[in-house]
Amino acid sequence: MSNESKSQDWSKPAAMAIPKGGFLKDKVEQGRYGPIFPKSPACYGFSILAKVIPGREDVFYKYAQDIEKAVAAQPDCLAVLKLHYLRWVLFPIKGETYFMYQGIFDTDFDKYTEDAITLFSATGLQTVFENLEGFPTDWQTNAPAFIKFVRDHQCPSFLEYAEYSYVTADEIKKALKLKASFSTMLDQMQ
Repeated sequence: MSNESKSQDWSKPAAMAIPKGGFLKDKVEQGRYGPIFPKSPACYGFSILAKVIPGREDVFYKYAQDIEKAVAAQPDCLAVLKLHYLRWVLFPIKGETYFMYQGIFDTDFDKYTEDAITLFSATGLQTVFENLEGFPTDWQTNAPAFIKFVRDHQCPSFLEYAEYSYVTADEIKKALKLKASFSTMLDQMQ
């Protein structure tokens, strides 16, 4: 268990109100590319909202199917990102299509985006973000431009809640493995 998780009581749900703008004014931590969005009871995360290049909506659905197939074929293919959850939404605003990306993960913003660039570059995969207006074409070699795009399109949350607060994805997996081991042991004793 991480030191930070040990200092929190994971057995009690927790909520955090985040001020307008997305930063806790007395606890702004600087990262390599600017301020780090705070760790909340749900861990780190961000939500971006960006306009889809007209006519490219179907690419998002195809890409989602590709991610599903990749994870089915190699369940740990996204492990480097330390994701808890990922949610993609397409929706209309005044006749134009927008994309919302919501991710909850265990690393800070800078590390997550750097790891995403590394993952995509190493696998030769492209990012669905290439179908968003204003996304940098040199994103694979220009981490600051990628991160600037995400920061510019970040819509900070103002409330985050977690039933099991400040627990990492690895800690949850370990607990579930332990539970399965106990279940197997108890089944064998009967």
